[in-house]
Amino acid sequence: QVQLVESGGGLVQAGGSLRLSCAASATRSSISAMRWYRQAPGNQREWVATITSGGSTNYAGSVKGRFTISRDNAKSVYLQMTSLKPEDTAIYFCNADIRRGALDLNAWGQGTQVTVSS
Repeated sequence: QVQLVESGGGLVQAGGSLRLSCAASATRSSISAMRWYRQAPGNQREWVATITSGGSTNYAGSVKGRFTISRDNAKSVYLQMTSLKPEDTAIYFCNADIRRGALDLNAWGQGTQVTVSS
């Protein structure tokens, strides 16, 4: 069983900050890369940031310099969002690559709403 649970979303004014968290529970499994995606109303889901098991990070151009992805153990990932803009409003999803034995799996969380008011 693999489960990703996000938290930390909410309503914030433009220019403000939020910190999203994602906790993974994956029995008898290891997690490599973890990512954040977002989906705004009427839009396709878009990739936001990635962090590998070794700590390497990569960001979408629209968030680079404002968002920071981090992880403090093998199964938790965070997204620190600063200088938020109304266009950052979306449901934010956690995603992870999971290895269970010989199986490579990919899992999604249920999402957490972030709303940035102007």
